[in-house]
Amino acid sequence: MHLPFIRRILLAYVLLTAIVSGVFSLSIVAIVHLVEEHLVANDMLRDLNTALQEDIALKQQPRLDAHSQLFTTLDARYALPEAYAQLPEGFSEVFEPDRAFYAYTLLRNGQRHVLLQQQDEFEQREQALFNIVLAGFIVTLILAWALGWLMARQVMRPVSRLADDVRQLRPGQSPQHALQRHYSADEIGELARAFDTTLAQLQDALQREQWFTSDVSHELRTPLMVIGSSCELLEQSDLQPAQRNQLARIQRASQSMQELVHTFLQLARDPRHALANRHATLGVVAQEHVEHWRQAMLDKGLDFSLSGRAAADSHYDASLLGTVLNNLLRNAWHYTESGHVRLELHEHGFAVHDSGGGITAEEQAQLFEPFVRGRHARGEGLGLGLALVKRICEREGWQIEVSSQPQQGSCFSVRLKS
Repeated sequence: MHLPFIRRILLAYVLLTAIVSGVFSLSIVAIVHLVEEHLVANDMLRDLNTALQEDIALKQQPRLDAHSQLFTTLDARYALPEAYAQLPEGFSEVFEPDRAFYAYTLLRNGQRHVLLQQQDEFEQREQALFNIVLAGFIVTLILAWALGWLMARQVMRPVSRLADDVRQLRPGQSPQHALQRHYSADEIGELARAFDTTLAQLQDALQREQWFTSDVSHELRTPLMVIGSSCELLEQSDLQPAQRNQLARIQRASQSMQELVHTFLQLARDPRHALANRHATLGVVAQEHVEHWRQAMLDKGLDFSLSGRAAADSHYDASLLGTVLNNLLRNAWHYTESGHVRLELHEHGFAVHDSGGGITAEEQAQLFEPFVRGRHARGEGLGLGLALVKRICEREGWQIEVSSQPQQGSCFSVRLKS
């Protein structure tokens, strides 16, 4: 799962603060503990020397507070218990089931002297210090989160604004809408300049494509009109059946070229400003292309059929839908040597089945790329038919899928957007 960038900034800031403040807090507790032990050890050594030199030596009661106890081998009244006889010399700690002591052991003239002091008071002070440090750590994290959130929003604000500006850009906008002049000369400004450069390149490429498509389409319309009018004149002549069949083929090819020219013009324009065109149901367009391909399929010895029923209340751009159908049927005709080609209609689209050589998984991965042809390529095509089909489907919001196994035929399924 990827966190939004603003949350990653916040998380990094809080983690850094937690690490720094945590190390600092632990250092404070450790230093205070060490200093306290050092001071306690010095105090206990001073009290122990005072008790031995001024009290025990004069046979007086040691002047110790209620939390301290003296044991020594020098005076039987303060006999040293066996449990404390093996304590190391100097400062140490003694832990019992229900309490704990600080101990200071002194060896002098062959005598062992031990001063015990209860830790209750020191533990209370340490607990109070720990609570204060913990509260400071928690407050620091809360402040770090709040400050980090404000800083992250401040950092991301120009990025978000730039993203909004980029989303509002449209191809063909004039240069005065350049992004970089709205941002300072920092990293965001550099990013805005990169967007400006890329957008200019895209606009230039799009403009060249639109000009090329428009020019080619315009130049093709004139000879297509000549072909069409000539076919109409020939229809009125006295032709033999074979000649009339050839004329029908020329008329269908001319009509296909006109639809293809219209398709290219449609793809070159913004979808919001599409050209007006005939709209028809899937059933009508499918029947037209079945009639167009029927003779070619029969001449190749293929069993060609149309089955199923399309929705009668959904209409589509006849040129775009016809181009998709025409390319898929041509593809099936090229790659099927024997057997069948079947166009199957259903409520949400159609499928083209064939009994050709099939398509391997490696070929399917790049099947819709331009200039890609299968290892069993047929005809003089350049590998642009399926790329054009994919482009039309993406433009219209249709979904195309292919399923195939080597030597088991192929199936191209198109789900139309209602």
